[in-house]
Amino acid sequence: MRSRCLKLAICAASVGTLAWGAVPLADGPAAAAVPAGRALSPTTRFFVPPPAQGSLQQILGLTVHHDLKDALLLSQMEATPQAVWFTGTTSSGAAQSPADVEQQVRQTMFEAALQQAVPVLVAYNIPGRDCAQYSAGGALNDAAYQAWVSAFAQGIGSGKAVVVLEPDSLANLPSYCSVYGTANYPFTDAERLADISYAVNALEADPNVSVYLDAGHSAWQSVGTIADSLIEAGVQNAQGFFLDVSNYQYAQNNVLYGTWVSDCIALALVVDAATTPTQVASDTSGCPNQYWNGGPANGYVGEALSPYGIWSDTQTNLALNTIGEDSAYAQLLGSTVPTTHFVIDTSRNGDGPNNMEAYAAAPYDQDSGIIGTLASGNWCNPPGAGLGLTPTANTSSVSPLLDAYLWVKTPGQSDGECDIAGGVRAWDDSEYTPPISGWPTSSSPNWTTFDPLWSLQTGQVIDDPAAGDWFPQQALQLAQNANPPLG
Repeated sequence: MRSRCLKLAICAASVGTLAWGAVPLADGPAAAAVPAGRALSPTTRFFVPPPAQGSLQQILGLTVHHDLKDALLLSQMEATPQAVWFTGTTSSGAAQSPADVEQQVRQTMFEAALQQAVPVLVAYNIPGRDCAQYSAGGALNDAAYQAWVSAFAQGIGSGKAVVVLEPDSLANLPSYCSVYGTANYPFTDAERLADISYAVNALEADPNVSVYLDAGHSAWQSVGTIADSLIEAGVQNAQGFFLDVSNYQYAQNNVLYGTWVSDCIALALVVDAATTPTQVASDTSGCPNQYWNGGPANGYVGEALSPYGIWSDTQTNLALNTIGEDSAYAQLLGSTVPTTHFVIDTSRNGDGPNNMEAYAAAPYDQDSGIIGTLASGNWCNPPGAGLGLTPTANTSSVSPLLDAYLWVKTPGQSDGECDIAGGVRAWDDSEYTPPISGWPTSSSPNWTTFDPLWSLQTGQVIDDPAAGDWFPQQALQLAQNANPPLG
């Protein structure tokens, strides 16, 4: 997913902004030392990697066409600290050997040291990755993965780093996949959990590494479900978990959800410590569920929490009010103090998720069933998104459990070929009126690879780029819609 640097001479000097060889670092004194240990200092400088492949060409093109305002926005986006992805493949697309990944990680650590910065490293090579969908791939088997992740750890050495371990690996376990149990998908939950646990132990051997496990996001798995998977995967041996990688859920909702997940983990482990002190086993059955304001079992029956608004305990809309969950956890925790920390990806959630309701009105006129399908696929290159909060570890005032806001997903890179053929762009082409210029008709051969949502933005028939490739239209919209604004 994360592409290596383009060695172009144009860089940011072409737009009168900055040269990436000397990009400004995160806020804080220039010579501030990175503290030892897993905890992140509030003044942590996060690493700014080389620009994503495709970004410099777009910036140059905007500059040539005298669109200096947008060129500057994209330059500022690329100069913001972001994660570096390691996907198990080389730049040529070949499978990456353990020696390859060790060298690649070591190189990134060296570049980060030159910036006196902490890199955010994404390990993304789990067997059966992404349910064999847009980002399919990963190591061929458990042995290959464990050799790869051990080499990954060797590449870090004794340096300071944040590791985002295998996005979607726990929120999308193999048994949740539609291809689970088929001949072409022989992966199991037990193997997945064992691989993650192995990786945690290998990476946490360095006392300067903070490892975070996958917990999906606030509109995906229930609190108890994801807490149970986290415990089985060994979150108690890691720094914590991460939320909203490659998604668009509001930061505030993820803070609340992450807090409840940490609460649930604390409740489960306290129960287990009292009954089986030599063995950790999870019991998350009593954890209130964020979908039902605390859950009927705890006496807080209400509307399901909606992802299409910001949650709080003062909202008058029950679909956004969290007083049920907050009260239930306070009562259940008593004197128990949650200790599992988390980080949130804010690279694309500045404006929250798209409910796709705009496509129910003219001229699109899509029915409720299609709107529902579009909304369920709103993780896949949705129009209208914006960059979110810029990376910082100065988050203790938000929550003592929140370690940082990070840009994990590389903004501007596609989520996949999100078209009608892919199942996330259900569309009735006979309904929209009047016909929109540039759209295919029902008889057009390219209708099945058409993305109606993004063609509306460009006025052209478009097929979304493959996962991880640069998506110029989306990149520019993210920068233009940034909330808070760039700069």
